[in-house]
Amino acid sequence: MKKIVVNLKQRSYPIIIGFKTFSRIGSFLNSIKIGKDAVVITNNFLKKRIGFSLAKNLLKSGYTVKFEVVPDTERSKSAAEVFRLINSIGKIDIKKRIFIIALGGGVIGDLSGFVAAIYKRGVNYIQVPTTFLAQIDSAIGGKTAIDLSVGKNLVGAFYQPKLVFSDISLLKTLDKRQVRSGLAEAIKYGVIKDKALFNFIEKNYKSILRLERKPLEFIVYRSSLIKSKVVALDEKESKGIRTILNYGHTVGHALETIGGYREYSHGEAIAIGMIAAARIARELDLLDAASCQRIERLIAKVGLPVGIKKINKTRLMTTLNRDKKFIKGMNRFVLPVSIGNVVVRQNIPLSVIKRAIDSIINEDTTYGMK
Repeated sequence: MKKIVVNLKQRSYPIIIGFKTFSRIGSFLNSIKIGKDAVVITNNFLKKRIGFSLAKNLLKSGYTVKFEVVPDTERSKSAAEVFRLINSIGKIDIKKRIFIIALGGGVIGDLSGFVAAIYKRGVNYIQVPTTFLAQIDSAIGGKTAIDLSVGKNLVGAFYQPKLVFSDISLLKTLDKRQVRSGLAEAIKYGVIKDKALFNFIEKNYKSILRLERKPLEFIVYRSSLIKSKVVALDEKESKGIRTILNYGHTVGHALETIGGYREYSHGEAIAIGMIAAARIARELDLLDAASCQRIERLIAKVGLPVGIKKINKTRLMTTLNRDKKFIKGMNRFVLPVSIGNVVVRQNIPLSVIKRAIDSIINEDTTYGMK
């Protein structure tokens, strides 16, 4: 078991990374004095698979447990679902010490964190990520949000959890598509901050896709460490440091939005976004051809998409312009300058962006969706 502390002074919290540690969660909660009445937000599959085991453990540790089940889809991140959950929690919150447990992947983590942030102007919550992507990225850092029809994550708050509890063994039941989606974020960390991590994925991607314990533990730990350090330096993305975590997300979020949050998983969209950003960097002469090709080759090797076939380019550009990462109407992209190093650039010529978009359309989109 390993422990990383996200150092945010009075809002600091631990990330616990282990294997088959799920049954010990009650003792960790006792150590942080979070409350006594748990509201577990999860989906139906996870409730049946591990939810009852979690409830049994919490009851033994002196907690009460109430489940709130949400659909297992990005469309759960809606205003309607938020207010349904808040009303349901409010009905049981009588003389209780409520806290929320986000049991699931990125969708449940984002939704649960936002509910925790706005109910009674903030109640405690913890993240128990059950997907590869959530363990290495979305469960850490306190970004909570829901989607609008015009864009992803446009309504949200920075609200830190009290604990992130990552049990690697929970990843064993993930399908290949979910694993690949998580690998997209791991590749992102390699490109933005850690050449050694990128090299490791290049050499070990087959064993990672087989969900072998040691490479999984290495990637979850290394990625969590990188994100915890970036968040500690720039919690609310006000200094420009945390912005580097958005590599691939500008085009990626736009693709998710125009696909109705059904066409691509988050990781698949981010993979395409990383390629688009690398090609922008290449055209601006920030990135050499060999490094650009390495990024694209690794994305293809792990089975992620490298292009798109059908797209409304006008709608994509309109959606890009609504990106919350843009400043005063000026576009802003995170661009690689080498493997392990990126820069943030604003006001990139529209012609360059359009050429990058054109370059990923009608390419070989073969990847492992099955």
